[in-house]
Amino acid sequence: MQTEQGALLPRIARGAIARALTAPDPANAREVIDEDMLLFKEHGACFVTLTQKGVLRGCIGTLQACRSLLVDVQYNAISAAIHDSRFLPVTLEEFPEITVEVSVLSTPQPLSFGSQSEVLALLRPGLDGVVFEYGSHRATFLPQVWENLPQPKQFLAMLKQKAGLPANFWAEGIRLSRYHVTKWHEIVREH
Repeated sequence: MQTEQGALLPRIARGAIARALTAPDPANAREVIDEDMLLFKEHGACFVTLTQKGVLRGCIGTLQACRSLLVDVQYNAISAAIHDSRFLPVTLEEFPEITVEVSVLSTPQPLSFGSQSEVLALLRPGLDGVVFEYGSHRATFLPQVWENLPQPKQFLAMLKQKAGLPANFWAEGIRLSRYHVTKWHEIVREH
């Protein structure tokens, strides 16, 4: 995807959120804005991250491409704004203060390892998004999380906690995958 095309993704996400916040039925808020959006008919997986004054306000995404990137961006934008269980839904009044970032994911690639120390040596801070799976426990951190958790040991510990397990948990049967993202964000507007 070219940079100019990717730069449209935050606009698509913002438009979907705006329609969801003003539509009587938010489920119908996903619609094509114009013909330019047909560029995104190929399947793709993305995360939409919302921040308000630099603080996380919502983040929802998909790890595997299962629908067009256009639909995935719209669906995840609405979900991040309205359905992220960590936050109250975004209101129409605060929406102008929200900044949108869209991260398009590569296909996650399984990691081969025998121990936690091997995993820590394999992780590439700032580059790798990581999916952690153990039984019914599953969580991911986008590569952007390295900005706040720059040490692999801390990154992995917090990822395990996000999955609902203790930070020091380790067991046979853990599965890890890594992926990369290409991200686009809105230019921060002064209010």
